[in-house]
Parts: sequence; structure tokens; C-alpha cells
Amino acid sequence: MTATDIEPAAYPFNKATALTLSERYEDARAREGLLRVRLPYGEPAWLVTRYADARLVLGDRRFSRAEAGRHDEPRQAEAQTTTGILSMDPPDHTRLRKLSAKAFTVHQVEKLRPDIRALADSLIDDMIAAGPPADLVEDYALPIPVGVICRMLGVPTEDRPRFRVWSDNALSTSSLTAEEFHASREELRDYMRGLIEQHRAHPADDLMTSLIEARDVGDRLSELELVDLCVGILVAGHETTASQIPNFVCTLLDHPEQLALLREDPELIPAAVEELLRFVPLGIGASQARYATEDVEVGGTLVRAGEPVVVAVGAANRDALRFTDAGKLDVRREGNGHLGFGHGAHHCLGAPLARLELQEALRALVLRLPGLHIAGDLVWKTEMLVRGPRSMPVGW
Repeated sequence: MTATDIEPAAYPFNKATALTLSERYEDARAREGLLRVRLPYGEPAWLVTRYADARLVLGDRRFSRAEAGRHDEPRQAEAQTTTGILSMDPPDHTRLRKLSAKAFTVHQVEKLRPDIRALADSLIDDMIAAGPPADLVEDYALPIPVGVICRMLGVPTEDRPRFRVWSDNALSTSSLTAEEFHASREELRDYMRGLIEQHRAHPADDLMTSLIEARDVGDRLSELELVDLCVGILVAGHETTASQIPNFVCTLLDHPEQLALLREDPELIPAAVEELLRFVPLGIGASQARYATEDVEVGGTLVRAGEPVVVAVGAANRDALRFTDAGKLDVRREGNGHLGFGHGAHHCLGAPLARLELQEALRALVLRLPGLHIAGDLVWKTEMLVRGPRSMPVGW
């Protein structure tokens, strides 16, 4: 057992302008017990870096997300978010998740594959017609998940420039004050309220209409829960996938032998997506804090009731006790039980959709642009919870 009286290490460890995993995570995995860390805001927390410990904290009901709202939660941004599905525990979390889960089942999502494949191909057609260089982020990585989630939810695609700013603000760390963050969130909520009223007046065959019916007919969620659920689906439904597409390309270009395997055998692409989800640490730091509701031993440390734990998924996905050659990218890897979509009650709702979008985005690039290469300086996102290029000039 370790004590809480040691000086916490400054956190997060990863750099925003690269996709590497900080060496400090390896040191943390090798040490006995958990590491005590302090984020820019909030109280100190225990940092989980090992795979088995990560699954325990993410999957055990003795660790609560809702409890964070009653504490000074460790976080990277000044503002503290206490609403929305990501801040809930069962049964409220389960109630809201069930309302939208049917739209994101593997069976339902698979019906979208032909349209997503056609969208990816058409975007590459446009890039080829315009000639190099193209911005892989603006011209390809963003339009795919934005187009898909807007269609599913019933949001006008042409509003992308508006909600793109709000989405960036929602995932911002130190660039916004708490007042600016909350003002931006209210603007996005007001925008979504307007769309909800339009859907109430003119119902459509989309997810927003079905959620409105659950509110108006079944009274299964409050009006604010309806608004925040739509906001959460819109932001989460495009941001991470739009970041991972260029991240995956960067990583494959850094591992040309792995990219060559995909070109030789495109059937490897689904396995490659899983391996890239494991290998690429998307977050600048750990996931949102979970609070112990009773004393729990985690990795040799007694986490006492009321103490927060943050899980570094990127580090857990490189744990040599779980993955052979954990630090090596291997698109032929089998039995890839990565935690890229989380674990437990908060396992990513849109994981089947994200997988499909990443598969089709990668497939089109591999098959259509065999000479794909970086054609200029990358501009990285900074002061964001997720990492990735903001612009990425490419040629072919």
C-alpha cells in the first residue's frame, strides 16, 4: 500500500504536437502501486497506467463519474462539467444510453457502409480533381464523420463551421476561462434547442426525432437531458474520428512496412484499425476522473473512498503484460482487446460507427492514393483534450 502524502507529479505527460507516448508512462507502469498526479485544475488524483488496473477502474461500479460533481474534480480545463451523459452513473446513465443505443448497433451501422464508402471515394475524387496539395483534415478527415453524424442526427451539414467552433471549445483545455467555456456551451445548447423545435414541427426519420418522441411521448428524459444528449452525440460523433484519421495516416507513414502490408492485402484493414486504436494515444492526458465510493485496492494502492482516479488509456494499451511487443505497431495483431473505446458502462456508444468510418476512410486512402505522402508542415491542435493535426498537407 502507498500513502497519499507524497508530492504529486505534474500531469499530463504527453506533448500536443506529436503522437508519441511519454516515457514517463513506462516509468509509472514499472513502479509499485499507483502514481500520484496533479492536473492543472482540481485536487490530486491517482494515475492508472496498467491494463488490468484500467479495466478495474473503468468497469467497477465502486468507481463513480457522478461523484465528480461533488468534488473539485482533477481536470485540464478551468471549467468543470457536471451535466451530460458522461457525468452520470447508472441508472440515469443507462436510461439515456438506451434511448440512442439502437442507432449505433453493429447491425444498424453496417447499413451505412455503402454510403460512407461512396462519400470517402467522392472526397478523394474531389482532391484528385483539385490537384495536390490537399489538406487531409479539412478536405477528407472532417467531412466523413461530420457528414455521417449530421445525417443520422438531423443536423444541417452546412452548419459545420458554426458547430466546429463550439466543438473545439467543448474539448478545449487552457484556452478558455470557465466563463467563456460555459458561454460557448450555452450557445451550442441554444443552437440545438432551435433544431429540436424545428424537428418537433417537422418530424423526420432521424435520431433527433426519435429522441424527441422519447421526451414528448414517453417522458423518458428531461428537456435539458434531450438537448445535452443531442449536443454530446454531435460533438463526440465527429471529433475523435476526425482526429484519428490523420493520426492513423501519420502513424502508417512513419511505419511504411505496415502501410505496404495494407496495400498488398486490404483485408487487413479492419485489424489495422484496431491496432491503430491501440497504438495511437489520442488523448493529451488521462480520461475523466472516477471517484471511489468505498476503499478499493488498485494495483497495490489502497484508493480510499472519496479519492479520484484517472485512467491513462494510451498507457494501458501499451502494457507489455497484456500485449506482446506492446510498443510495436503490428497490423496483423490478433486478439486485440484494446481500451481505445473505453470499458464498462461508459464504453463508447458510437464505437461501431467510428470503426466503420475509420475502416472506410483508411481503405479509400490505401487503395486510391498509393503515393500518399506529407507535402508540407503539419499544424497541430493545441490546448485540446485530443491530439491530432489541425491541418495536414498531403500529396500523392
